[in-house]
Amino acid sequence: MADKKPRIVSKQVVAQSRLFKIEALDLQFSNGVERTYERMKPSGRNAVMIVPVTTDGDLLLIREYAAGTENYELGFPKGLIDPGETVAEAANRELKEEIGFGANVLTPLKEVVLAPSYFSSTMTILLAEDLYPEKLEGDEPEPLQLVKWPLAQADELISHADFAEARSIVGLVLAQRFFSQKEAE
Repeated sequence: MADKKPRIVSKQVVAQSRLFKIEALDLQFSNGVERTYERMKPSGRNAVMIVPVTTDGDLLLIREYAAGTENYELGFPKGLIDPGETVAEAANRELKEEIGFGANVLTPLKEVVLAPSYFSSTMTILLAEDLYPEKLEGDEPEPLQLVKWPLAQADELISHADFAEARSIVGLVLAQRFFSQKEAE
């Protein structure tokens, strides 16, 4: 049966760095087959990504260095939810740290998982509207470049070479859908 979850026979940390722990799971499936899977050990911390839209209809993006691609990438503000923070509090804090704005209106669009075979943490994607200027000190090693992009030209943004992060693309598509549904009402 595909609906019956495999039994976890054992778990152990097989590697770790300053930031990550890799856990091996020995699993036994309902048909008796046994396999070892590796995953990032769950940290219990989730994240937020925010799609900020100005009253003029501009998306506010950031250009920031990404060590994984060894390049500057264009995307939406994002970060971990600190212990004790709500999703909305984390979203507003990240906005203030990364783009110098807070939001009076935050609309959750979807909760996503980066790679469910390897990670358990979720990211809540939110739309931020009714922005107001407010800056908090962030933890970035260098100032982030703020980039305005007209929401009306979202299809061109999807084609932009620097806008390649899957979560940001999903956030943009969800924001487009949100505004399309709002217009249809």
